[in-house]
Amino acid sequence: MDLGLRDRVYLLTGASRGLGLATGEQLVADGARVVVSARDEQRVAAAVTTLEQRGGAGCAVGVTADLADPATPGRLVATATAEFGRLDGALLSVGGPPPGSVAQADDAQWRQAFESVFLSVVRTARTVAAELGSGGAIALVLSSSVRAPVPGLGLSNGLRPGLAGAAKDLADEYAPAGIRVVSLLPHRIMTDRNRELFAATGDPAQAQAQVEAQIPMGRLGEPAEFGRVAAFVLSPAASYLTGITVPVDGGAGRGL
Repeated sequence: MDLGLRDRVYLLTGASRGLGLATGEQLVADGARVVVSARDEQRVAAAVTTLEQRGGAGCAVGVTADLADPATPGRLVATATAEFGRLDGALLSVGGPPPGSVAQADDAQWRQAFESVFLSVVRTARTVAAELGSGGAIALVLSSSVRAPVPGLGLSNGLRPGLAGAAKDLADEYAPAGIRVVSLLPHRIMTDRNRELFAATGDPAQAQAQVEAQIPMGRLGEPAEFGRVAAFVLSPAASYLTGITVPVDGGAGRGL
């Protein structure tokens, strides 16, 4: 099936590795062009190289930026229009906040997490939507914690469900203009973030085995498996999907 991605342009935040990079690889493989951003300059440069190996020279541009900076969304949009002449959508992802329980996090940690995880995404979604025309799409990379808290990730458990609610509200507001907003809910995908969480337990192999035992498919997902779902959701082929949350979890979620 042709997803209709050729020559379309997408912003990908937090995309120097993991789920964002995996999505970028799927997009450029189908002929899209992307602007990738993250805070680490070397990782951004490496991501651009990886994407060009998949999609050809000039298919990707990198921007080193912190999404928590209020100037970043406008800078990313300006880069897309300057480099590629258009903008068709965005995948908005930010790094997860530090582990720990709700009770353990102090006010400063909550404020920082709110700025970096919640407000930065809402601000960027507004900025991107203002540039999109009919057929545009925005996907938020959230977490399975939207539907069920993940033990030990109190900050994420508190903020991700709120983002899903905000995404639904944005979807309602922008739908008349033909702009779609969808939330993606990865569970345990084998990214650096999950490797770090497993390592923090002191016995990574046992921690991974315990998680896999709770997933009906019996394994963690691969980043490419998430990337294919995200690329479809952003594509014109998904033109009647908006305002929904899409779990990418190997069946781990128990809700219908």
